[in-house]
Amino acid sequence: MPSPVVDLNRAIAHSMAFGPEAGLRLVDEIADDAALRNYAPLPAARGDFLFRAGRLAEARSEFEAAAKLTRNVREAAFLLARADACD
Repeated sequence: MPSPVVDLNRAIAHSMAFGPEAGLRLVDEIADDAALRNYAPLPAARGDFLFRAGRLAEARSEFEAAAKLTRNVREAAFLLARADACD
């Protein structure tokens, strides 16, 4: 069934096959969807794409945003560690 989460997963897979900029293009198309507004995996995925594209300042911001959205303490710690790796 089509859904914004399925579209996000497609963008992630697409980035692995065709590079982070290709994934960014797809994820930016769905970023305003209300179903993804408070969904931590969206900024986490954007952070990863940006990190792999060498856009570290932007990646840091996305990882920090994802950490604020998650309710899982370990996931938040992982995302903040990814943010710190952007320095």
